[in-house]
Amino acid sequence: MPAQQAPTGDSDAAADDRDKPQPSLWERLDRPSPAPRTTLTPHRISEAAVAIADTEGLDAVTMRRLATALGVAPMAAYRYVSGKDELIELMVDFVYGQLPLDTPADGWREAMRSLAVHLRAMNLAHPWIARAATPFSLSPNQLAVPERAFAALAERGLDADTTMAVFRTVAVYVHGSSASEVALEDLRRARGWSDGDETRAGLAPRMTYLMGTGRYPSYQQYLRQATRKDDPDWHFTTGLDCVLDGIAAHFGI
Repeated sequence: MPAQQAPTGDSDAAADDRDKPQPSLWERLDRPSPAPRTTLTPHRISEAAVAIADTEGLDAVTMRRLATALGVAPMAAYRYVSGKDELIELMVDFVYGQLPLDTPADGWREAMRSLAVHLRAMNLAHPWIARAATPFSLSPNQLAVPERAFAALAERGLDADTTMAVFRTVAVYVHGSSASEVALEDLRRARGWSDGDETRAGLAPRMTYLMGTGRYPSYQQYLRQATRKDDPDWHFTTGLDCVLDGIAAHFGI
């Protein structure tokens, strides 16, 4: 019996289509679409999902939970997103879209300082954002942040790689500082501590033992003399100014 030939024609075309890169969420949303049959929009989806994450945490965001919050059928949001991964992309972009990037700034330093302050406020308002957003998410409103920074730095004559290094230095400082603040709030919430005094009281047994070993005299001096232990705004802006001073001195800008 002769061997069967592999199907050709339509099946080959279908295989070729599967191999092609699929349009991203943002490309699909930018395409003109027919008049919607419901009042559901990407903005409504994002707003509802962000509200869930802000109050209940990122893990609480599911397609079914979202549908309940919106009062729509469980499959309704799939008209815009393919699943939770794209929903999180939409949420991240929505939150970044609230940053006031058009705030006037006099020079690169003021522009970078403004960006840093607003990014920190965003991270504190939406503690889940650091987990959900990455530098590789590549959403329109996320990319607007380095775009703003690069434009501010362009007049200083830095090459492309140095420009990115400067931006990343500031962004990493904001990320690390904000993550520390969020972690402290998570600890306080878990332990039922309401402020700095209760936090120090809760940690006192461990700290008393460690300081009693005599191995940390400099840190013990800090504990005795520091007056801004409960002033995260001061700590953030002081550290940010150190970062910006270092950039300015290193590159002579």
